[in-house]
Amino acid sequence: MDHITFLVTVVILTALAFDFTNGFHDTANAMATSIATGALRPKVAVLISGVLNLAGAFLSTAVARTISGGIVNDSLVTPGMVFAGLIGATLWNLATWLMGLPSSSSHALFGGLIGAVWVGAGRHGVHFDVVLEKIILPAVASPLVAGLAALLATYLAYRITTRGREDSVNRGFRLGQVVSASLVSIAHGTNDAQKTMGVITLTLISAGALAPDAGPPLWVITSAGLAIALGTYLGGWRIIRTMGKGLTDIRPPQGFTAESSATTVILTSAHLGFALSTTQVCSGAILGAGLGRRLAEVRWGIAGRMVIGWCVTLPAAAAVGALAAVMVVYGGTAGTIVVALAAAAVATFIVIVSRRHPVNAGNVNDEHTVKVRSSRAAKANV
Repeated sequence: MDHITFLVTVVILTALAFDFTNGFHDTANAMATSIATGALRPKVAVLISGVLNLAGAFLSTAVARTISGGIVNDSLVTPGMVFAGLIGATLWNLATWLMGLPSSSSHALFGGLIGAVWVGAGRHGVHFDVVLEKIILPAVASPLVAGLAALLATYLAYRITTRGREDSVNRGFRLGQVVSASLVSIAHGTNDAQKTMGVITLTLISAGALAPDAGPPLWVITSAGLAIALGTYLGGWRIIRTMGKGLTDIRPPQGFTAESSATTVILTSAHLGFALSTTQVCSGAILGAGLGRRLAEVRWGIAGRMVIGWCVTLPAAAAVGALAAVMVVYGGTAGTIVVALAAAAVATFIVIVSRRHPVNAGNVNDEHTVKVRSSRAAKANV
């Protein structure tokens, strides 16, 4: 433990703070459809999801190893670089949460790390072949696979139950959703909590506290699981509203097929060590479920906003991570303090702005979209 310096401690705490934002940012992945269909009450849904996220964190460490020894050269990484990358990821998470935009927390983390390490260690500090294989290609393929699976499953679900009474069919699928949403929560904990484990492990390796290629210790697994579980329990209501009510009008059969399809894709990728975006997988599954029901309305405008968000997440977080790395790597302790204070100020501002148009468990199903007041509208009212 002699290697656990003050900076390493700060990085670990920042990683857990990111993990916390990851939890409330991605609660929608598991529970948006169950809340939208009435299968689970909002508060019950986030409680179940939080507990199962914690359980899922203990199921595998394959993704954690991909991050700690895969996308970057751990021999060139310093705790300061990791800190800068986490700042980029956390700020992007908060910004997209404010907009109710289901962007990828995973890609925010990868982007922040890539930008920070590139600035601090040069292009040789990033394994771009691994980034392409383990991040970019799964990001393109996973929502398509989940969407096609959900489309086919939804079509079959309606065909099989076509002669059943609608209220009985819906009741049965709502019960099924309790199981399928729980499985998504376990899968999310298995996939996403590991990313923070990987970052903390990378920090400990760079500080000499762990041997190269080491896996995450038990205390790292436990703390990452608890952080994401707590964030999940608080509920990212803005993004839950967008995914549950914004993309399409979800009915119980669609909710069940979307959740089941997403679970299969996420758990398979976690087993293979692919650090994919659970947000993209679940969004793709919801779109597929919407297309699988005859005469269902899919709101392509909102879907387009989401895709744009997916495309800019990694480079945007990389840019913020790179900017923070310039201050941290070349500014030393003073630069680190400046970055930390600036990040805290931006995060506080975002939270204050979010309270102007609150979204919570009581109104999460009221509207299709989250309205964020634009600067033009604000000037018109002055």
